Amino acid sequence: MITLKSAREIEGMRRSGQLLAGVHLGLRDLIKPGISAYEIEAFADHYITSHGGTPSEKGFEGYKYATCVDVNDEVAHGTPRKDLYLKEGDLVKVDMTINLDGYESDSCWSYGVGQISEATQKLMTVTKQALYLGIAQSVIGNRLGDIGYPIQQYTEVVHGYGDVRDLIGHGIQPTMHEDPDVPAYGVAGKGIRLKKGMTLTIEPMINEGTYELMPKEVTDPDDSWVYYVTADGRWSSQYEHTIAITENGPQILTSQDPEEDAHYLQLAREILARGIKD
Repeated sequence: MITLKSAREIEGMRRSGQLLAGVHLGLRDLIKPGISAYEIEAFADHYITSHGGTPSEKGFEGYKYATCVDVNDEVAHGTPRKDLYLKEGDLVKVDMTINLDGYESDSCWSYGVGQISEATQKLMTVTKQALYLGIAQSVIGNRLGDIGYPIQQYTEVVHGYGDVRDLIGHGIQPTMHEDPDVPAYGVAGKGIRLKKGMTLTIEPMINEGTYELMPKEVTDPDDSWVYYVTADGRWSSQYEHTIAITENGPQILTSQDPEEDAHYLQLAREILARGIKD
């Protein structure tokens, strides 16, 4: 069942999203060569709880942490391991969902560690632009396929990357995962119509090589968990926002920088107007 949110509920989700955005802004300064994935977890958990929020992922299907931390070829659901230290040039993804006063928000961001290669920077830039292509299409009357189609065309056809199929976005609120499924791929004009009051996550996971994934088990004997890596060992990037469908277009509830959002949305509209050729 898809629930349509009132203006009051969307405002509550925006407050939650701003708390989550604050974590990501703090991580920009924290993430450096030499820190462990668990230091990212400790920072995020403390930030969320000290500001009155609750990490929604803690306890979900037995998960123990506030964050998922994935490095390089790790795509999603990685635990913040104490023995996983970041190195110069790494690509780390930090994903988290929080609840503030009963309202959920979800966002993942990619971070380059120290000096990164041109190839890594390109992968991050393309993935980030792909997110905003999906957001630009999130307007009343469009269909779910209209979100995923330009993401897939831009990442796979234009840039030759792999657009992950196995893990997708979703509705959100009142719980962490709600209907509908929101793939970052698809066919334009297909799927349910977008309506005012829908709240969704859009979260392209884009791989340098194949879109296919492999499950991998955490090796810690005290922590039984499965995460996902690319099937060919090449690197992966992810960006995710929680958005609301409104009469005035998509509202980004987890915005870290409204000016940056406006910039990427303008680029997205220009790319869409040209027919996704570059």
